[in-house]
Amino acid sequence: MSPTRSRQAELLLDVRNHTGECPVWNAATQSLYWVDIPANQLNSYRLSDQTLQQWNAPEMLACITRSAVEGQWIAGAQTGVFRATAGPTGRLDFTSIAPVEHAMAGMRFNDGRCDRQGRFLAGTMLMDMPAAAPVGAIYRLGADGALEKLLDGFVTPNGMAFSPDGRTMYLSDSHPSVRRVWRYAYDVERGIPCNPTPFLDMDQFAGRPDGAAMDTDGCYWICGIDAGLVHRYTPQGRHDFSIKVPVAKPTMCAFGGADLRTLYITSIRPANAADTDPAGGLFAIHLHDIQGFPESACSTH
Repeated sequence: MSPTRSRQAELLLDVRNHTGECPVWNAATQSLYWVDIPANQLNSYRLSDQTLQQWNAPEMLACITRSAVEGQWIAGAQTGVFRATAGPTGRLDFTSIAPVEHAMAGMRFNDGRCDRQGRFLAGTMLMDMPAAAPVGAIYRLGADGALEKLLDGFVTPNGMAFSPDGRTMYLSDSHPSVRRVWRYAYDVERGIPCNPTPFLDMDQFAGRPDGAAMDTDGCYWICGIDAGLVHRYTPQGRHDFSIKVPVAKPTMCAFGGADLRTLYITSIRPANAADTDPAGGLFAIHLHDIQGFPESACSTH
């Protein structure tokens, strides 16, 4: 791998998340939101006054997307999809939208986001990673509030992103036994991915394919967990360049900031991390020549 450009993300917040994930930019408040999965926690960082806020959820919180209702979030958690409201007391109010029938015990939701039409899609995984069980599935939250299974057979579904026109869905399996990214034709009328084709074999690149983002050029950004890198790939699957992150386990990235040119990156803090190690922190880099776009809000109320 020979990056054409080399850039370095910097530590923004030394929050020491156990598993920081799913950063989402909220333009209305100029704030970044993200979760810490095993801590059952939602975090937010407001740029104007550099304020960090945290709310506790009643169960593991894996992925979030903005709701069309201001002040609410749609969350893929441990037992299903919930409507979440951040209250003033540091507690996240959960209202069930749709429970999920997992393939087996010990599963939870993992990566997820809305398509360009505002439909929420998210994947499930077995939390016992060494088992390498392909029991994960991709679900879509319907307008009626029910979950529909769209795809299955994944170990750790991850890396979901949609092309700027919404007609291509990217999806990875980040488990060490798989390390692949696929590209699906996406039916924007029905919200159904089909005709998967190989996009990336991550055995050829550093790191496993974790969480992803998309820029306005249609380039796919994927965190190379275990390698301390975030890679950018063109729509043709060509590696463009990589961002260096000063920790081994970056998990997911998202564009934000007033001009949507700042890439925010969450990370994992291993149990044996040294006290001076910034692992689990929130990192950022301003990319003057590259821009993201706002993520769609969930249209299901």
